[in-house]
Amino acid sequence: MTHVEFVMIQPLVALIFGILILILPRLLNYLIAIYLILIGLTGLFPHLFTTTT
Repeated sequence: MTHVEFVMIQPLVALIFGILILILPRLLNYLIAIYLILIGLTGLFPHLFTTTT
């Protein structure tokens, strides 16, 4: 199983969100809210997104 760093996921998420906002501008509020919630959760509970081997 490959270990994906959260730092590597952020640019991909930003790219996808940017494309979606260009296509559907009304999604902006929802996408930002989801992104901020995910960033907040990873900041509060970093062990949720890490695997121990």
